Amino acid sequence: MSKICQITGKKAMIGNNVSHSKRRTKRTFDLNLFNKKFYYVEQDCWISLSICANGLRIINKKGLDAALTEAVAKGFCDWKSIKVIG
Repeated sequence: MSKICQITGKKAMIGNNVSHSKRRTKRTFDLNLFNKKFYYVEQDCWISLSICANGLRIINKKGLDAALTEAVAKGFCDWKSIKVIG
C-alpha cells in the first residue's frame, strides 16, 4: 500500500536529515495517513479510504460525494480503488 492520500493526492516527500555538523542523509517525510470508514449515502454502503488529515477536513467541508468526484476527476483515485465494505 503506497503512502498516498486518496482525496488530496499528497505523497511522502523526500528530504535530508541535517546533523549538527551539517552532514546530510536522506529521509522521508511521511503523511499523517490513516484508514477511515465512511458511510456513502449515494451508494448506500460503507467504504474505506486511505486519507490524510487534510483530506478528512476536505470531506467535512465539501461532503463525501463531492470530495470523491473531485478526487476522481483530478486523477488522485478511481472508483475501482475505493474499497466497498458490505
